[in-house]
Amino acid sequence: MTFVQLIDCRTSRFDEMDRLMDTWVEQTRGKRTATHAVVGKDRSDASHFVEIVEFPSYEEAMRNSNLPETDKIFQELVALCDELPTFTDLDVVRDDQLYAGTARRFFEAIGAPGELPPLDGLVAEEYHDHDPANEQDTVGMDAMRREIGMWRGGFDFAFSLDDQIEQGDRVCNRWTWSGTHKGDFMGIPATGKRVSMTGTTVFRCREDGKIAEAWWQYDRLGLMEQLGALDALEQ
Repeated sequence: MTFVQLIDCRTSRFDEMDRLMDTWVEQTRGKRTATHAVVGKDRSDASHFVEIVEFPSYEEAMRNSNLPETDKIFQELVALCDELPTFTDLDVVRDDQLYAGTARRFFEAIGAPGELPPLDGLVAEEYHDHDPANEQDTVGMDAMRREIGMWRGGFDFAFSLDDQIEQGDRVCNRWTWSGTHKGDFMGIPATGKRVSMTGTTVFRCREDGKIAEAWWQYDRLGLMEQLGALDALEQ
């Protein structure tokens, strides 16, 4: 179970504390078990700071605390505080990665059978798509729907998400695409073949959660080979 520790402190020497934390990061490189750390300053009290540190588990947090470097830095950190810091230990019981959820729903929607569902709740009107297979970027909701329509006209397909990593306003998605070639695609008549390919898409999301931009990388050459489009070139 993911574990989070909240460190609440007051200090008028934050710049020194910030440099001290940089020292701890350098000294514990390769040994520390913390996976994510955020420091926030109270907008109503400039001397009040809260640090949120995430660990894979409580046990890993304790292992991190027992590092000799951590103990040394902690003593120096306390000396920089105006009063003793307080610690709150939390087991994470809910962790919603909202942009990652939007990405999952997008992949599900574009592969859904029947008519392409409305995407207004998922995609921004000014959506900007970067696909190295296209000479020009796809810009705007209507253009994006036409691009998706080309794929849906050629295949019955679905995405399987293998990995998602969310950081800031970006979501990186590693996926496997599988489909049946049912109609014309890039001038290739329907073959009825079952095909698949792997790829990665990075989405940039707006503050309202909608996808505003995307960068695609996928094995299009491998797909064309499965469809037999490269046979003529090899003869």
